[in-house]
Amino acid sequence: MGGYSSEVNISLKSGGVVYKNLDREKYNPYKVHILKEKWVVVDDASTEYPIDKNDFSVTYGGAKITFDCVFNAIHGTPGEDGKILAYFDLIGLKHTSAPFYQMALTFNKRDTLSVVKHYGIKTATSVYLNKGDVLNTDKIIATVGLPCFIKPNNAGSSFGISKAYSAEEISIGIEKAYKEDSEILIERFLDGPEVSVGVIQYKGDVKVLPITEIKSENDFFDYQAKYEGKSQEITPADLSKDTAEKVRKAAKKVYQILNMSGFSRSEYILVNNEPHFLEMNSVPGLTEESLLPQQANEANISLADLFDNAIEMALQKS
Repeated sequence: MGGYSSEVNISLKSGGVVYKNLDREKYNPYKVHILKEKWVVVDDASTEYPIDKNDFSVTYGGAKITFDCVFNAIHGTPGEDGKILAYFDLIGLKHTSAPFYQMALTFNKRDTLSVVKHYGIKTATSVYLNKGDVLNTDKIIATVGLPCFIKPNNAGSSFGISKAYSAEEISIGIEKAYKEDSEILIERFLDGPEVSVGVIQYKGDVKVLPITEIKSENDFFDYQAKYEGKSQEITPADLSKDTAEKVRKAAKKVYQILNMSGFSRSEYILVNNEPHFLEMNSVPGLTEESLLPQQANEANISLADLFDNAIEMALQKS
């Protein structure tokens, strides 16, 4: 838990929830904080023990401990973008996430969209910018229209996202997004309900969890709406049978197209009851109030069962 991004505190919260809910009859869990300045095991008295990066071991209680499996609860880099997972693969340590390439791909919004569009998944019209590109707001507006969304390409928890209603607001939004990332995605505003749906590996199968409808009190589902109660999250979503089936079908197809395994939660906007894919989170929030645990609970999967299943699936990987 932890990480090197703006999401560090959310990740520490998610990791704490996983640690608390693991069955102590079956597991001997350790809290590992992966931070820019240190990699440490933190015990219940907040004493820190440094991780040996040669083999991801720790000297704890006078003995050297190596781990059977890593439960990845790092939102953002280096957990959600695959960097640390490539390291785990190199040293032969199993983990609960998808392979590092799938994680890197799904963390990059532009590249994910380019793959799923190829398979007929509906998405918003978009423009892509790299830091240093000449800014032509007239051209951007001609392509995506107004209002539009400006997003860092590689960031989560709605950090750095803006909704722009004018050329001036596009410029301000781009500046804000560049503080999070050197790559930016500008997307057409899609007018319709927003839904979120978790897809996970569960007992060896791909399972689509109940759908959540998100009704933000703010102009969009921003950080406040996600984490400070400024939204209504309705699980299961109040959708017609036909629309719900379209969302489930698209969600499962996207998970399989991207060769995912482990956890995922994707967002869709419904335009004329047709789901349009926005993005995938491969390390979704895992706190009690987070969307994926809400959806699992609706499917009668407890947090303990959800986390236990993730570890079992990881241990079975070759």
